Amino acid sequence: MMLTLIRRELLDNLMTFRFAVAVFIMLFLVVANTAVLIKDYERRLAGHKTEVQKSRKYMLDGKTYSVGELNIDRPPNPLSIFNAGLDKRLGNEIWVYYGHVPTLWDAEKHSSQNPFMNILSSIDIVFIFEGVLSLLALIFAYDTLAGEYERGTLRLVLTHPVSRGYILVAKYISAMVCLLVPLLMSLILAMFLLTTSASFSLSMPDFLRIGGIIFASIAYLSVFYLIGMLISAMTRRTSTALMLSMFVWGFLVLVYPNMIVAVIQPSNPPEERRASVHNHIKQIWEEFERERKQFLATDRHLEGDPYGNMRWRGGYNFEHFQDKASVLQHYYYAGAEIDGFHEEPESQALHVQNYHRFLVPLIIDTAERTWRIREPVLEELFILPATIDRAWLRLSPTGIYDVATQALAGTDLQGMQDFFTAVQQHRQSVIDYYYDKNAFGSRQWFSADKETVDWRTLPQFIFQRSDISLNVQRALPDLFLLLTLNIVLFIGVFLIFVRREV
Repeated sequence: MMLTLIRRELLDNLMTFRFAVAVFIMLFLVVANTAVLIKDYERRLAGHKTEVQKSRKYMLDGKTYSVGELNIDRPPNPLSIFNAGLDKRLGNEIWVYYGHVPTLWDAEKHSSQNPFMNILSSIDIVFIFEGVLSLLALIFAYDTLAGEYERGTLRLVLTHPVSRGYILVAKYISAMVCLLVPLLMSLILAMFLLTTSASFSLSMPDFLRIGGIIFASIAYLSVFYLIGMLISAMTRRTSTALMLSMFVWGFLVLVYPNMIVAVIQPSNPPEERRASVHNHIKQIWEEFERERKQFLATDRHLEGDPYGNMRWRGGYNFEHFQDKASVLQHYYYAGAEIDGFHEEPESQALHVQNYHRFLVPLIIDTAERTWRIREPVLEELFILPATIDRAWLRLSPTGIYDVATQALAGTDLQGMQDFFTAVQQHRQSVIDYYYDKNAFGSRQWFSADKETVDWRTLPQFIFQRSDISLNVQRALPDLFLLLTLNIVLFIGVFLIFVRREV
């Protein structure tokens, strides 16, 4: 009996005009958008490679250790085609310097100057699924039970020895099969375009991540179909069910997620907190400056300044504290590239070497102390609001789905932080390299008159995205919420349907 019911419902859905429209719309939107996203990814990847080459050339042109600055560029995530998340919105170029601990919020951004392409590429595959799939699910579901009530066919079906539970399961399975056809067909064509593009190199973990995104998409599709069934079970007229379904779709998909993003904004720390952080950082660098000047005063050969180009960069400007976290930085630049000590005694070089042997480790220590003050403030400014925003988004299936697919694709905030954690680790590797080379106390730190630096031995930055198990672990709570929502909705539909009079 169950197979008979499924076959009947399946044929009814396949022969409808809405099924043909669903297939056409999904194929057109997903395939066309994938082609645009591939072009956008290729453009971003080319920009990344250009920046890497420029940075390497700049580094190799430096003749002394002190002027060696590393500009690390974050590569685009190939899975941002599915859910761009924060991959395009956050900075992708960071300056790595021994006197500063780099963070996600210090990164600068370089991108295409083509605004039309940027508008088109802002629509990813998950964005299409969020809007179109959910709408199609409700359109398939709104008359599932209300239509049967209205036409009187449900009473006829129940004259046969078949339970209402069988009817619900048959309707659910047949409709989900019909909805999966356009979903899977569009994804297969999108994957074909990705795998035939020379710019994409997807690994086995990437395919597993894509599989997780497909699973989340099916669970999301099922949620909206069950919402439609619930509305259909509660009403007896298809027109009423359709109006309610459109209202629910508009609120859950369009209004609520955007309302949360607009309402939850980075909050300003209290004035006392800002003043405390300002004063603490200022005291740290004032203490550093006192130690630096004290050292210079003890060496009469330096006369207060070894070669006249020591300078402060940056400063304190807390008027923009809540808008730009980079004002919490303070650099001391101890770099130089001079030809030699032609007009001064050669012994002057020994004093300058001794000065930098003392100064640079002091700069590193001061930067680390500043970072320990800066880190909790940045979390208060950015991480806490993002966490609150994510919690509120979980009240909408669209928000849950978006957060889950971001985590699977690695384009969520934690995925972005993985990169900058790797950058911080690389900075420490460079500092260790300098210590191993005794670079701070060497003549090559500030002068290339005898020998230039061989940058080929410098540790190379290598970033690998997080393991697939970590992506799944981050997405698991939201996937569990989607599955739980499916169970709760199905139970709700069942309880209402079995108690309704036909």
